[in-house]
Amino acid sequence: MTLPGLLPRSRLPDRDALPRWLAPLPRAVEDFGLRAVWIVVLTNLVGTAFGFWYYGFHPLPLSDPLITGQFAAEPALLWPLIPDSPVATLFIALAFGVWALGRNSEYLNSLAFFGCWKLGLWTPYVLLTFSDAFRAVNPLPMYLFLLFSHLAMVVQAFVLHRVSDFPVRAVAVAVLWYGVNDVVDYFVPVIGTPHHTLIPGQTIGADGFLTHPTGIHSLAAVGAVVLTLTATFLTLATRVKKLEDATA
Repeated sequence: MTLPGLLPRSRLPDRDALPRWLAPLPRAVEDFGLRAVWIVVLTNLVGTAFGFWYYGFHPLPLSDPLITGQFAAEPALLWPLIPDSPVATLFIALAFGVWALGRNSEYLNSLAFFGCWKLGLWTPYVLLTFSDAFRAVNPLPMYLFLLFSHLAMVVQAFVLHRVSDFPVRAVAVAVLWYGVNDVVDYFVPVIGTPHHTLIPGQTIGADGFLTHPTGIHSLAAVGAVVLTLTATFLTLATRVKKLEDATA
């Protein structure tokens, strides 16, 4: 019996015999995530909308400027690279959505895995590393929401192996997108200063750009680069293991 709103089990792809470190979720969790795919898509789209609001796109409340927060502090040319977590949840909403419609996209799958793995762990990493600073500017409920909602992104990432083979060309596109993001966020800013997600302790300098205190900047950069590298390893390892299983 198929519950209302859930895909039938017959629509689910087979589960490959991947090692636990590549597929850590119980099969029942993977199956539920895929069967409830439209709920997952909608939840991620709501998260995307909230994320853009959090970064400073404020159509509501009407009393706020339309563009505020980090968007207002960064050059408009760089806006596509600024809201990292909302873009990641948009990628995974699109990846699951096109799969459910029968038009699977390996490029979206790879971008979604990289985004949800990287931002799903980088955000909790900085929230915990700079917990006192974040707690000073965020009420406890918002702090906990940010922490656990980002960890949920990692859970979603580990469902993607059911719908993706992570071909090298698709992984290369994800490496390029997130590699460029790391470069402009931490090492070679396109305009002004680096463009990583705002962390408490940064201010607007005399030149009109955000400051980047060394301690904050270095720790944030290490986390981002390590997570981009591990996302590359995990996707390519999944690819290799699937090929090995197919030829065994």
